[in-house]
Amino acid sequence: MPGEVLHFSEDPAITRFVPHVAATAQQPEPYVWAVDHDQAPSYWFPRQCPRALAWVVPSTTETDQDRIIGAGCGTRVHAIEYGWLPAMRSTSLYAYRLPAERFRPFGTHAWVSTSPVVPLAPPSPVGDLIDVHSEAGIQLRLLPSLWPFWDEVTTSTLGFSGIRLRNATPR
Repeated sequence: MPGEVLHFSEDPAITRFVPHVAATAQQPEPYVWAVDHDQAPSYWFPRQCPRALAWVVPSTTETDQDRIIGAGCGTRVHAIEYGWLPAMRSTSLYAYRLPAERFRPFGTHAWVSTSPVVPLAPPSPVGDLIDVHSEAGIQLRLLPSLWPFWDEVTTSTLGFSGIRLRNATPR
């Protein structure tokens, strides 16, 4: 909804988000993290699941789109490793709606708040994580290893993001 950002969690009982420094943070400031509607699909995964994401941007070449996403296969692909499929099938994920006016942009994909934030309402279950990808028209690819895909995506003209890659099978 306009004026809202989202936070995804496996915990359905959060009543207040308090800024903290994540264990993997590259900055020392404590934040509450959120995403907007366009970035929400990047978080339709179990929290610790490593994923490589790619999508068409205005400068994407047709060759790269066909080569990496696939001809006629949409404009976005998310890749995970086979070992994470059971967690994708069994994880319950919840979307928290937060007031956007409490946040400021951080980089190109995130929003942060430096003060505590109370959700606008109880969280909504995201639903089956595989089905939600399908309903959004996002290709979900299962791979033995993310690294060959990641190497192709990062040298292409596609937009991309890698989340929790430290949890991927080692190269």
